[in-house]
Amino acid sequence: MFLHRFTPAMAKEINNNDLLLREYHTYLRLERGYSQNTIDGYEMDLDKLLAYCKEHGVDFVKMDFEQLQDFIFEQFKTVKSEATQARVLSGLHAWFRFLLYKDYIDQDPSELLEGPKKSKHLPTVLTLKEINAMMAAIDLSSNEGHRNRAMMEMLYGSGLRVSELVNLQLSKIYLNEHYMLIEGKGAKQRLVPISPVAEEWFGYWMQERSAWPVKPEAKDFAFVNRYGRPLTRAMVFTLVRNLCADAGIIKTVSPHTLRHSFATHLLQNGADLRVIQQLLGHEDLATTEIYTHLNIQDLRQAVLQYHPANKEGK
Repeated sequence: MFLHRFTPAMAKEINNNDLLLREYHTYLRLERGYSQNTIDGYEMDLDKLLAYCKEHGVDFVKMDFEQLQDFIFEQFKTVKSEATQARVLSGLHAWFRFLLYKDYIDQDPSELLEGPKKSKHLPTVLTLKEINAMMAAIDLSSNEGHRNRAMMEMLYGSGLRVSELVNLQLSKIYLNEHYMLIEGKGAKQRLVPISPVAEEWFGYWMQERSAWPVKPEAKDFAFVNRYGRPLTRAMVFTLVRNLCADAGIIKTVSPHTLRHSFATHLLQNGADLRVIQQLLGHEDLATTEIYTHLNIQDLRQAVLQYHPANKEGK
């Protein structure tokens, strides 16, 4: 939600702004189909824009290019991450495109804004040995043991995003057909196979889940916490990091690392790139092509390690 900073004397202006912001929220959710995480990020950055405009006496609807540049300059004094800078700019573009689309403005002042060129960092990938070590680190004797194993098998065995995992619904899991219906970014749906190993552990979890105090609002959620409520993304992040620590893995790992590992291991074992694109739910094949670079690194490492010319003098 937005954190408005308006005085009581501006009640009429507040009401008008609130209506506009609610309209923008609807535009992002329904017309653009953005995920809740994206919407939250855009609204958080727009809240900063509102505060800046209030402080400097600027109309946040009719800002010009120079005013936008000043705002960005102030923001980027403290925001050093290229990814965060890119998100801020993306949010500004979305805001002014909305105003243009709804005829609140005649020209988009954000068109000429240039963002940082994001460096292409190759994602961290776990080896199969490390994956197995993570799985072995799960305490199956604990109350959440089978649930945790089923979750990790879903992340690695099907390449799910963490948001897709925590929002996975029982009504969209078709065990007889060995598929599940996943709702990804932009509310786009895709069918994803469930691996036999994931099916097995999910079956163990479902037997235990029936005895858990599942709240009415969480009945259709595949995974719940110990209180019977839906899981949060933060809980899954914590679980993955703790398992890595227990397994002695020193890499920086998140749930998304299991998704990267899923795609990389498929490619290394001969899967077609377009098949991987469909499984991951990537709209653009270029997004999936990052895994070819990972594979090239593996090939180079093999040459360095095994070619006789590179062994001379060792």
